Amino acid sequence: MERKVHTLVIEDKTIEYSKVGEGIPILMFHGGHSNCYEELGYAELVNQGFSLITPSRPGYGRTSKKIADSLFTTSTFYVKLLDHLHIDKIHILAVSAGGPSGISFAAHFPDRTLSLTLQSAVTKEWLTKKNIEYKTAQIIFHPSFEKFTWKVIACLNNCFPTFTFKCFIPSFSKLSPKDVMLQIDKESIESVRKMNNHYRSQYGFLIDLAQVNELTSTTLQAIACPTLIMHSKNDNAVPLEHAYFAHSKINQSELCLLDCWSHLIWLGDQSTGVSKKVVSFLHRE
Repeated sequence: MERKVHTLVIEDKTIEYSKVGEGIPILMFHGGHSNCYEELGYAELVNQGFSLITPSRPGYGRTSKKIADSLFTTSTFYVKLLDHLHIDKIHILAVSAGGPSGISFAAHFPDRTLSLTLQSAVTKEWLTKKNIEYKTAQIIFHPSFEKFTWKVIACLNNCFPTFTFKCFIPSFSKLSPKDVMLQIDKESIESVRKMNNHYRSQYGFLIDLAQVNELTSTTLQAIACPTLIMHSKNDNAVPLEHAYFAHSKINQSELCLLDCWSHLIWLGDQSTGVSKKVVSFLHRE
């Protein structure tokens, strides 16, 4: 895929974004630790005639952390990005920790939103100070330390791709490593290796942990567009309760529970079915 990366300066604040493909535009909100170079799940959408516009969310890549005063403030900058690109209405696809960004945009700017797709998405209170994962993240993904964390992960992953993949399984899946490896091919292991080589937390992940607390039932109930909620039954990174919660609050929502091996629904032997479901939904809407 040919990827063009740009920066847009708005009110002395920078938004970095990429564009892949030609056709019907989708505004992509990447997950935690990622940026506008995200690739998981992109190829099939591009092949089906969609154009994917991916801003690095606040604190990630070259996007200013200063646009993260609130989810609403951040959404207003995404609107200005669409204005710059001369796009009136757009489909929204939000992934994992990017879920709050997609929810906020759809709720606050219904006149700019054609549809919302949530994939493995955070939709309510997630990691809190009570969770060991939260406390660990404050250390290993702190802006002063996260570069070292990802260098170590990338080095291990490059030298021992299969071993490192197996080490990550408990973070993503409720299934045993043995059961997961039956659903995974070398291409998926390589995708995770590439993923870990471009991941950086910078200020972004700590911003994610703070912004998710802004989500309320009222925010989700304000979403008026058709919404597709996709979540794996085996997700161990974002609990399945997030999908049920969003479905209970969003009026025009369709819940699609998947038997995929993990949080990473774009990899494994069921990934093709995931892509077909999204494409069908987007063409319908």
